[in-house]
Amino acid sequence: MRKIVHIDMDAFYASVEQRDNPQLRGKPVVVAWRGSRSVVCAASYEARKFGVRSAMPAVRAERLCPSAVFLPPDFPRYRAVSRQAREIFKRHTDLIEPLSLDEAYLDVSHNKTGLPTATQVARTIREQIRTELNLTASAGVAPNKFLAKIASDWKKPDGLFVIQPEDVDSFLSPLSVERLPGVGKVTEEKLKGFDVQTIADLRRMDLPTLEGRLGRYGVRLFDLARGIDESEVIPDRPTQSISAEDTFEQDVLLTEMEPMIRRLAEHTWAASRKESRIARTVVLKLKTSEFTILTRSHTPHAPPSSCEELTSIALSLRDRIDLSPKQRFRLVGVGMSNFHDADNASAQLVLFE
Repeated sequence: MRKIVHIDMDAFYASVEQRDNPQLRGKPVVVAWRGSRSVVCAASYEARKFGVRSAMPAVRAERLCPSAVFLPPDFPRYRAVSRQAREIFKRHTDLIEPLSLDEAYLDVSHNKTGLPTATQVARTIREQIRTELNLTASAGVAPNKFLAKIASDWKKPDGLFVIQPEDVDSFLSPLSVERLPGVGKVTEEKLKGFDVQTIADLRRMDLPTLEGRLGRYGVRLFDLARGIDESEVIPDRPTQSISAEDTFEQDVLLTEMEPMIRRLAEHTWAASRKESRIARTVVLKLKTSEFTILTRSHTPHAPPSSCEELTSIALSLRDRIDLSPKQRFRLVGVGMSNFHDADNASAQLVLFE
């Protein structure tokens, strides 16, 4: 049985800002560019008390918390701190799978420091982060990645939660199905239509029924509802793409999509800012009412440098869809791909100048 730890740095960007500027400690801090189209990259826990959340439009955050201190993100500094945290992880295991700058999975089934339990490994890592980086991190310990990620969120901030193998069933059963990865609003509504609201409800559905109604994802849900996740911790797996998609309640025309594309571009841009690598290609994905999938992509001379630029490119890709004006669509997505290391991306730009 695997022993998996999920480490999640608490309000990472905002916490780094508060650490490096004592005058910000105890104050609501929002890391975001100002502007009508900007989104929140991170919010301190003082700001979260007012309802401010990551990926929220910055103008809404300002309305919710007028006293917040808004700071432009400093990603080179956040990447440097992330590397320091990664060095702490490496003292305990080589099996580290980063998800972003502020979170990672660690397989400590056989740890390098000889600590007898995964819980002690997690406790030691959190203490080292506190002592050496003057930051806090929450940790989840469980037999697999899926459960470890849920556990790390259980006692945030600055918490440690352990799901023992014998406690998996009793822990999962009362949880809402929205806690399962991949269950967004559309799938949640579908499940409610089957009288499924909790994981216990989901477990009462047999595999053929779930697969028949939800396809391959139904098989995945069948396993997750039972705490089954065989995915391994894969070190240094580079991000291939990032995207955000929206399935409409009613099919829409291409000309009606601009608000959706703008919102999805904001979510994709916010997610891309957590990556240490830089994306060069913008992708627009559409699914027609007949379930035909269309994609259009563009790789500009320089990687998109702002949410506004990403949005502009995504909207221009919409103009490359050559279908009847009456064609309706059930889904739209905005993505970024073709990731390169920051240094390599800079070098490539020099070659083209």
